[in-house]
Amino acid sequence: MSNPETVRRYGRIARWFHAGIYLTVLFLLGTGWWFLTVGYERPTPFGALTGRPDGELHEFAGYGMLLVLLAGLVLGARGLRTFVRETLRAERGDGRWLASAPRAAFTGRFPAHDGQFDPGQRLANVAMVGTLGALALSGLGMLYLPAGALALAAADVHRWSAYLFTPVVLGHIVIAAGVLPGYRGVWRSMHLGGRLPVAVARRLWPGWLAEHLKR
Repeated sequence: MSNPETVRRYGRIARWFHAGIYLTVLFLLGTGWWFLTVGYERPTPFGALTGRPDGELHEFAGYGMLLVLLAGLVLGARGLRTFVRETLRAERGDGRWLASAPRAAFTGRFPAHDGQFDPGQRLANVAMVGTLGALALSGLGMLYLPAGALALAAADVHRWSAYLFTPVVLGHIVIAAGVLPGYRGVWRSMHLGGRLPVAVARRLWPGWLAEHLKR
């Protein structure tokens, strides 16, 4: 640690991967919800700006997201193993933590837990990975499956996965942006060099901080 009052939360590859995913995903969600609510007839602001069909822009953004995922798998294999291990871990106090989380989000008084992710993050990780995977696979199915029952089923999976994925992502953004008092300061963990104040780490990831300070 170059500054004794801060700790490094994520590495450079993780930050670039996170940035690439949320930029492509937000574009995909924005254009996708435009298709659902406004329709294909009226161009999105992106389509009007570029002069390209919105369906084409949506498709290219999907390919971009897949490229980011592949790059993350290749360059961040070690981080991926850590992500899976920490996401799938379970502790005896997880239920108590989840029950207290709605109030703690405003008071900042979270129960202690171990690991890189709190129980809420672990559930959100599973939900986001599952629904994002369903969106990616169903999107590819819509593009490459021959017209018929399977292509229609892929379109249904794509639409319902978007319905499930959207509130999870919005909740993630609200928490990660530090809008709620209990999560103030958390946004620094994925931005500005991935460093955050020790006080924030102690409030949100006490077990991880204790292990980090021992190294």
